[in-house]
Amino acid sequence: PAAALIAFAVMDNPMSNVAQISGPGTDGERYRDPPVNYEAEQALLGAILANNTALDKVVDFLRAEHFAEPVHGRIFEASRKLIDRGQIADWVQLKNLFEQDGALEEVRGAEYLKKLQDSAISIINAGDYGRTIHDLFLRRQLIVVGEDMVNDAFDHDLDSPSTEQIESAEQKLYNLSESGQIEGGFQAFSWALTRAVEMAEAARKRDGHMAGVPTGFIDLDRLLGGLQKSDLVVVAGRPSMGKTALATNIGFNAAKVIQKTPSDLDAAAHGLEGVIGFFSLEMSAEQLATRILAEVSEVPSQKIRRGELSDDDFDRVVHASAELATIPLFIDDTPAISVSQLRTRTRRLKRQHGLALIIVDYLQLMRPTSGVRAENRVQEVSDITRGLKAIAKELNVPVLAVSQLSRAVEQREDKRPQLSDLRESGSIEQDSDVVMFVFREQYYLERAEPTQRPEESDEKYDTRHDKWKQLCQKALGRAEIIIAKQRHGPIGTRNLTFHGPTTKFSDYQDANFLPDDAF
Repeated sequence: PAAALIAFAVMDNPMSNVAQISGPGTDGERYRDPPVNYEAEQALLGAILANNTALDKVVDFLRAEHFAEPVHGRIFEASRKLIDRGQIADWVQLKNLFEQDGALEEVRGAEYLKKLQDSAISIINAGDYGRTIHDLFLRRQLIVVGEDMVNDAFDHDLDSPSTEQIESAEQKLYNLSESGQIEGGFQAFSWALTRAVEMAEAARKRDGHMAGVPTGFIDLDRLLGGLQKSDLVVVAGRPSMGKTALATNIGFNAAKVIQKTPSDLDAAAHGLEGVIGFFSLEMSAEQLATRILAEVSEVPSQKIRRGELSDDDFDRVVHASAELATIPLFIDDTPAISVSQLRTRTRRLKRQHGLALIIVDYLQLMRPTSGVRAENRVQEVSDITRGLKAIAKELNVPVLAVSQLSRAVEQREDKRPQLSDLRESGSIEQDSDVVMFVFREQYYLERAEPTQRPEESDEKYDTRHDKWKQLCQKALGRAEIIIAKQRHGPIGTRNLTFHGPTTKFSDYQDANFLPDDAF
């Protein structure tokens, strides 16, 4: 049996022949024992056996595996199960379970349980002893993590580069820190109510009356109330609709607002403190920066890429770059990043700079969590969306993820997307809090120019062609943002203006409502 159990059993017999095990090794070096406190474990178990209500002090955070002595863990778990069933857990009830336990054989199991109960501490101290046991467990786990880090670093495995080892170590440490959170459980409704009123007050004070991170578009923010904390927001569309441009614009607009947050607003409490984390899986950081530079300078991105800049264009680009250099936007262009890598890097970013918004472009280019073997692509996408939603809730920030749509849209006469068009998995619709589609009718109209039919008169063809030109003119520069799902509010469609050369979205102004002097 364990030395701790024997030591406890002979506490009343100082003449025992049980020897203390010395620490020095054969070479004279002294090895440090792992951090344990068997006496605290025995004291806590005694308190629980003497008064079952002591379990309430520790059951929220203490588990059987947290005990250094495995038998203590089994006693704790057996006691918990009996109490959960409404039965009394004392040495008499546990006697039959542990009488034949090999680990307790030398100290006679039933007698050991009785000594535990007889040496009970006060129930008032149970919580303190439980926290001590939990803290020592975390320390032992830290030692294990440290040993694994050292051993992995010495192991020259070509399939495990040092950067992945660092991310793996960060993941283990974060998981350990999460398991170390002993506070939690139920919260009084009054506390939640106070937070809700504070959020409403902050929204009332802010321009646009929003409680979330602003998108920078008036009509969209009015419908959404900004991007809310812990929400997974999906921006979906067919290729060339401008979904990446919209995500980029939202990220840039949010960064600008965060940069100049009003002093009378509690920025930290309402998600307007920190930085924007942009994961660009499709474009490089330079390409993404070029897009934003084109948007701010109003110089077409094609001109910037090719260097076809006039003196005036170049001055505007330089001025815009100086303005952009200070915005709180961070870009990670790692291709095919996994959910676990994204989680690790966002945690690190939040720890170092604070975090207000995460943008992922785009969802289908991600890999599922390492070690997860999905049978098909649908399960992989499901794992990704669940992971993104978990990150949003865990870090308490909105996550905006760009998604592709299936080709089913192209088969319909009305090309406006629907929720059923979300590509590869219904979990995108299920896990997301907001789903918005980007639709530009101009894209389809420009590719549907009518041709003259056989035996069609020139007059009829001209009539059809004129009608097509009128439709194109009406749709020119107009983009529809279709809010197909919103967990916290209404759905609907809002119009934005899209300028293709600079990939810039802006608030839509209907020509019918412009003042006369605007023409």
